[in-house]
Formats: sequence, C-alpha cells, structure tokens
Amino acid sequence: MANTRYDSDCFSLDGVDVEFQSGETILQAATQAGRFIPHLCSRPGFHPGASCRLCVVKVNGRYASACTLKATAGLEVESRTSELDHHRRTLLRMLFIEGNHFCPSCEKSGDCLLQATAYQLEMRGPRFEEFYPNRQVDATHPDILLDFNRCILCGLCVQASQDVDGKNIFAIGGYGIDSHLIVNSVSGKLGDTNMALTDRAAHVCPVGVILPKRVGFAVPIGERTYDAQPLASMAEEKAN
Repeated sequence: MANTRYDSDCFSLDGVDVEFQSGETILQAATQAGRFIPHLCSRPGFHPGASCRLCVVKVNGRYASACTLKATAGLEVESRTSELDHHRRTLLRMLFIEGNHFCPSCEKSGDCLLQATAYQLEMRGPRFEEFYPNRQVDATHPDILLDFNRCILCGLCVQASQDVDGKNIFAIGGYGIDSHLIVNSVSGKLGDTNMALTDRAAHVCPVGVILPKRVGFAVPIGERTYDAQPLASMAEEKAN
C-alpha cells in the first residue's frame, strides 16, 4: 500500500493500490504516493494543460490523461507498460526533433525535465529527421535570456505569468506545426516587458528556454538535479 493519508480511497496503478483524496487527479495521487508517471507540462500549483501527452495512461482499458482525470475508487490504471512507454518515446523523439535540443552545450543539461525523461524511458536516438527550425534567441532583457529553439509549448510560463505574476508576459500563438511562444510587447522582445528575474515565470520552464544571465554553468554538469538519480527514484524518495 502506498503512503497512508486520512479520508482517502484507492485506485490500482500497475497493480499497486494508490490512495487519493477527493478532487485529486491520477497524476497528483500517484506523485504523492511516489509512483512515477512521465509528464512534462504538469506542475504542482498549476492547472493541468494535457499538452505533452506523456502522462496518458490506460484507465479501465481506455486512454486518458493522468494530469486531468480525477481519481475514482476502484479504477484500474495502467501506466508503465511496454506499449505506453513505446508511445512516450515516440512523443519524446518528436519533441526533440521539432526544436534544437543540443544537450551537451545546453545550460539546462542535468536540470532539464525533457532530457531526464528521455533517459528514464531509455530513448535511443531521434529516429526522425530533425527539423532544425530557425528560431530566435532573445537577449534584450538585462537579466533573462530566451532561447526559443528549445520550447516544447508546455504553456507553464504563460500560466505562471498570468496567474502568479499578474503580468501576462507570454502567450502561445499559431496553430499546429506553426504554434510558437510569443512575448507580449510591441516589439515582441522580452527587454520591452516588465518581467523580473524574481517572477515565477522565470523559473518554471522545464527545458532551457528561459535562463538567467551571468550564472551559466555555476553548477557543473554532473552535479545537477537529474544527474544524481533517475526521475522514478526521485519521485519515490520525495514521497517517503
């Protein structure tokens, strides 16, 4: 049995009973119990967007997003199956080739959730032809660098700026393959906004799009968040 929490019911996750409290999603309950479900766009305190699709699970034989589906007593949930992990690796490969993700030279390496998830799911190479899109790097802000090459359109910075910082700095524009992150200023440059390094939006990006200036590689690669242990064991450790 997973962590005991008062006034809770249970559902089954890969054959293990997971307790949940009323209103929790499958992903929230699993995380509380130290059960790892891959995800990129979900973050505690933010509304789930279900944009990355990595947290899709099978619930009573049907596919559903674990970050949006409310937990219900008696559900039979499958997550870490060979079929689902195969689909997740395909999604990860698509995310890698749709942007310019050069991990060895990226300041976010070792702290990047996309990279860590690829390691956790044992993704082996891209298998698709890289797009190498021509995207901007915006260095106009005195304290923050934007590298749009790495954006995975998770929407976390949009939500953080609107709901936490109250500034509405970011938005996502376009449709389908043309979707892209937008800076809400007349010039489209971050330097012409009132964003501050202390804003929540400056620290919520799961990849290497939003970076603080003048602190690059202050923590050496090899000593960073996901260098020490894989995501699944980190989830279990946090719950204990």
